Amino acid sequence: MAQMNRRQALQMLAALGTTGLAAGCGSGEADTGEQSGSGSPIKVGLIVPGSGANKAIGDEITNGFQLYLRLRGQQIAGHPVTLVPAEEGTTAASGKAAVERLLKEDVLALTGVVSPAVMTGIKDSVEQARVPLIGSNASPSTLQGVVYIWRTSYVLTEPGEALGEYLRQKLDASSRIAIFGTRGQGSEDVVEGLRRAYERGRRLTEDPIFTDDSDNPTRELYAGPIRKALGRKPDAVFCHYSGTQAVQFVKQLYAQGYRGPIYAPGFLTEGTALDQLDDGEKGRDRKLIEANGLETALNYSADLNNTANRIFASAYRKTFNSAPTTYAMASYDAALVLDKAIRLAGANPSPQQVNLALGKIGQVDSPRGTWQFNQTRTPQQKWYLRRVQTDGRLLSNIVINELATLG
Repeated sequence: MAQMNRRQALQMLAALGTTGLAAGCGSGEADTGEQSGSGSPIKVGLIVPGSGANKAIGDEITNGFQLYLRLRGQQIAGHPVTLVPAEEGTTAASGKAAVERLLKEDVLALTGVVSPAVMTGIKDSVEQARVPLIGSNASPSTLQGVVYIWRTSYVLTEPGEALGEYLRQKLDASSRIAIFGTRGQGSEDVVEGLRRAYERGRRLTEDPIFTDDSDNPTRELYAGPIRKALGRKPDAVFCHYSGTQAVQFVKQLYAQGYRGPIYAPGFLTEGTALDQLDDGEKGRDRKLIEANGLETALNYSADLNNTANRIFASAYRKTFNSAPTTYAMASYDAALVLDKAIRLAGANPSPQQVNLALGKIGQVDSPRGTWQFNQTRTPQQKWYLRRVQTDGRLLSNIVINELATLG
């Protein structure tokens, strides 16, 4: 899709303001002036987890892609679209099974994928099939030399890198930073990015503490590692968690007596995490966050002030009754770049033609701000510093500043 012009923006906003959007997958799409479905029908395979710890992220990814379709009459580039879901699971084997099933459905492209382990595991299957995968979350740094895998999210070293430069400027060189994360490639990438940017003329004195990657962390899972780290009297905590793990880690950190600032990739406070942190006994967690500071780095925030985000965030709230997350935004953008590529590829594109066109789409007018694919098929994009603050009656992520352009 070409960058949104003023007329298209006004049409979308008018449609949202007068008719709203229907929740679910049914009718009620906004009339955006897109051409009617004159193209042949196409299928897009959506690989997401339907259960487990990553289900919430999978739901956000599904919502983001579906919202793009709803705003355009269930079409991409004038082609009626069927979105075909497949269970991602948590392993390379489950991911490969999902890819194989979707290829049998004759999909034009694939999207989704939450787990870095799954993304790594399906690499060869996607490359051999020569069907483009526009990943909207998982992006391990080890995924190299790909031709048919594109990502609208980030490389996992980047949030650590963005925060590392910020902390290097903000903290005294003698500061101790306690570093936590789950075991696995994701946290290793984030910490590597932190080191890369922070250790310029100084060094991180504390070794990272990697904790069990539990789908349902107990109220004591992190207590022992936290006590060990607090015994060294850190000046700050840096951590990489998301979802239920994020909520439990922050609660247990405060329960063990920590009263300093927390820094993290923005996944720590995405989705329903802030609602759960705001639900503590007598508002204890809210008061501690506000008193001591919780700042995160992310490539998106729902309060960004640009035309594309005003349309996207408004439509998302109307449709799903919640604020959009980076996961939903990246999936919305996956549909957007697929739209642009199919338009370039012509009336009856093959997967190979779409893949070639993805390299020619140029700048993307996104809710996160303008970005474009780099040589490694990931976004060159801005990263934002967000602070958790009370906005009205609720805890919210509020953009404070731009941190860096990475990628």
